[in-house]
Amino acid sequence: MSYLNTQLFIHGEWRDAAGGRTLPVFNPSTGLEIGRVAHAGTADLDAALVSAQKGFETWRDMPAIERSKIVRRAAALLRERAADIAKLLSQEQGKPLVEAKGEALAAADIIDWFADESLRVYGRIVPSRTSLSIRQMVIKDPVGPVAAFTPWNFPVNQVVRKVGPALAAGCSMIVKAAEETPAAPAALVKAFQDAGLPPGVLNLVYGDPAEISGYLIAHPIIRKITFTGSTPVGKQLAALAGRHMKRVSMELGGHAPVLICEDADIALAVKSISAAKFRNAGQVCISPTRLLVHESLRKEFTQAFTAHAQSLKVGDGLTEGTQMGPLANPRRLVAMAQFTQDALEKGAKLLHGGERIGTAGNFWQPTILSDVPLDAKVFNDEPFGPVVGIRGFDKLDEAIKEANRLSYGLAGYAFTASLKNADLLARRVEVGMLWINMPAMPSAEMPFGGIKDSGYGSEGGPEALDCYLNARSVAVMNV
Repeated sequence: MSYLNTQLFIHGEWRDAAGGRTLPVFNPSTGLEIGRVAHAGTADLDAALVSAQKGFETWRDMPAIERSKIVRRAAALLRERAADIAKLLSQEQGKPLVEAKGEALAAADIIDWFADESLRVYGRIVPSRTSLSIRQMVIKDPVGPVAAFTPWNFPVNQVVRKVGPALAAGCSMIVKAAEETPAAPAALVKAFQDAGLPPGVLNLVYGDPAEISGYLIAHPIIRKITFTGSTPVGKQLAALAGRHMKRVSMELGGHAPVLICEDADIALAVKSISAAKFRNAGQVCISPTRLLVHESLRKEFTQAFTAHAQSLKVGDGLTEGTQMGPLANPRRLVAMAQFTQDALEKGAKLLHGGERIGTAGNFWQPTILSDVPLDAKVFNDEPFGPVVGIRGFDKLDEAIKEANRLSYGLAGYAFTASLKNADLLARRVEVGMLWINMPAMPSAEMPFGGIKDSGYGSEGGPEALDCYLNARSVAVMNV
């Protein structure tokens, strides 16, 4: 599929911005412009808001079984088009084609799951304390039109994790997707359009993030905000939503610790953590970043992990055999250099990588740092790239304390053969998602979200629908 310019999608129609403004889209493998994306202005946002209100009134009153059929058709179309969408995704985001196609197929699974979940939005009957003539009911209603803000690292998956539960609950939505990766989410929305989604139920805009968020969050039509991105921006948007009494769910930054106990299977740990670390060039909110390894295993693990990093084929995502693509934009190259230099200045050892690859595109070597001091930037700030730090520990309590030291609480990993250790880790590691003896395997039916400064609310499991529903009490006395 050739790369085309991306328009706004408002009330069932693809259109240019009212003011005619566009933004460039670059291929991170070459650094060259490959297309343009429409830049929404106030007039476009006003049109999307009116559309979302109309769409909500239509979608809310449609029987759940009919909504489910439409959403399922969208999932089927997404599967049929996964290969073409993957090519768009690789061109604008950089990830290897196999990862891009996997993202599209996983998104279809998520859509299917929430299509079924829309049939299970139940209320309940509560017995009266005073009279059998009183019927007490708890009714679940959709909260209303939703404004969703999604990032560039998973342009399809992150939209689906918001659209899926919102549509299942009966809400309409305006998606503000990332300007750097516009074509893939547009292809996703096109699948919903072709599946027969009524106009206004799903709108798509691009433009200035601060302007769009400020306008949509404050607008009375919008009743719910959902955001995926950095913790600082998430706090700003949550504060703005609070001023306008809007419900909020936040999936924010992470700095995932990995605890490798003295009884861990080293081969399993290396395989699992390598797959998770270098996926999407480390630009993953649940990417493992702080590796805490028992001293008795540290040398053996570090050698094996470094050897794996050295073997990775880094290149254009569209090239067959590429295992790690470029970083999404030049800003990430600067950040990786800063993380690496800071660690080395503070006494860390560079085992592999630490430099840009070539001069064209945004390629960075998989970078392994050992003996990283706790005050190094890479052990305190989310790197969001293919840079990882390793430290040793003697007692598991020490490792758990370090894992919990930061304000982040999104994801974590651990490796142990001991059920006692696994139980201790499950109870005491302060993260929203913990994978023990395995790589990250998020699924539609499991909660996806963080605690502490990594956000609140879920984007997976039945819990995901709670953010999009009002629970109302209704009592009726028979007279």
